[in-house]
Amino acid sequence: MQKGPSLGPPPQAGGGKEAFGVYVHWPFCLSKCPYCDFNSHVRHAPIDEERFARAFAREIETTAARTPEREVSSIFLGGGTPSLMKPQTVGAILDAIGKHWRVAPDVEVTLEANPSSVEATRFKGYRAAGVNRVSLGVQALDDASLKALGRLHTAREALDAVAIARTAFDRYSFDLIYARPDQTPEMWADELKLAISEAAEHLSLYQLTIEPETPFFGLHAAGKLKTPDEATARALYDVTQDVCARYGLPAYEISNHARAGAECKHNLVYWRGEEYAGIGPGAHGRLDIDGVRHAVATEKRPEAWLMRVEATGHGVITDDRLNSEERADEFLLMGLRLAEGIDPQRYAALAGRALDPRRIALLREEGAISVDACGRLRVTQAGFPVLDAVVADLAA
Repeated sequence: MQKGPSLGPPPQAGGGKEAFGVYVHWPFCLSKCPYCDFNSHVRHAPIDEERFARAFAREIETTAARTPEREVSSIFLGGGTPSLMKPQTVGAILDAIGKHWRVAPDVEVTLEANPSSVEATRFKGYRAAGVNRVSLGVQALDDASLKALGRLHTAREALDAVAIARTAFDRYSFDLIYARPDQTPEMWADELKLAISEAAEHLSLYQLTIEPETPFFGLHAAGKLKTPDEATARALYDVTQDVCARYGLPAYEISNHARAGAECKHNLVYWRGEEYAGIGPGAHGRLDIDGVRHAVATEKRPEAWLMRVEATGHGVITDDRLNSEERADEFLLMGLRLAEGIDPQRYAALAGRALDPRRIALLREEGAISVDACGRLRVTQAGFPVLDAVVADLAA
């Protein structure tokens, strides 16, 4: 596996200052993409943004009361399509976060945007509101693929949106989907090189997956949507790793590539098993309350969430206490996605037991993992395509 970028010392259980992230979910889109199983909704009537902004502020206040004395290191406005929000709405949400938590001077504030909803004036408004990083849902750089994916923009509009982002923000990223129907490794390599020439520091590159209860699932089951076979999908993955590493954007996580120092701080909160609040319809959080990790989730339906927040101050519908084994397994599952891997001692501190050295030795022999001189455990490039199996074996 390519050596990962230097991300600084990973946090240790019980030691050092850990990051705290805030995720805010804006659930509305102009249209529903046929591959998407995210909590996103299309509304043909105008959205009452002021009412939703008040509800976001209320849920932020309630969540902050449960997690006082935190310093917010990252904020991520995801969706849905957050770039459909007015800059004033984004500003109101960020103001509420700053009112109820301390915010780090170097806080990373990311907003997801679709190229079809990008306007230069709106981006300047987001920058003025406090956003300092954008993530664009480009998904493909050819028109036929974009049409097949149900996207509302063209390749030219996508590149124009990237150019607008470049003028408004020092930090920007965009997403692409590969392993698309009829895509060859050669086609993907060319597309990837074009993408890297447009990406200053970061790319998120996801293999197309056929998710249940999406239009693509029905088409795939009926034989009307053919995705690359296993060998081609593996070749596309290998092209992704090789081209990105060659052009200075090595993988720091299984689907994310960045120049050294340009990793997404917010997503590292998830992958390193740190604490984050989830705000908005269908948002998830991991909160440490009285020494116990809570897995929190809110009502998915936007209007139901809105009424619940207005009535009770929050939209939480599940609040589960994770036991030590559950927390350790989650740490393992998320941490092994990273090129930096995990410290097995942190796993042992969370689980109350060490990983089985016999299983580690067997996976090393198979070339799926490596262990460095400091004892950090990493999944190799050969192991990443079977990551789920590696995690399951270690956790058993």
